[in-house]
Amino acid sequence: NGWGMFTSFLKYKLNEQGKRLIKIDKWFPSTKTCSSCGSVREITLSERTYQCTCGLTLDRDYNSALNIKKE
Repeated sequence: NGWGMFTSFLKYKLNEQGKRLIKIDKWFPSTKTCSSCGSVREITLSERTYQCTCGLTLDRDYNSALNIKKE
């Protein structure tokens, strides 16, 4: 399988640099989760800004990246 080889290669290259590869579940709701308070809400594909009831307003992709980094 191509992804297995890619993952192995990536893991090897990161290890050379003293880094490590961490996998997260493909269904982890990084886009739907508030990176500040952790609440989860539905968000449409057309929404480019994530707005939470806690007051957080961020670019959708940046919010998602923060959640992935935490995970």
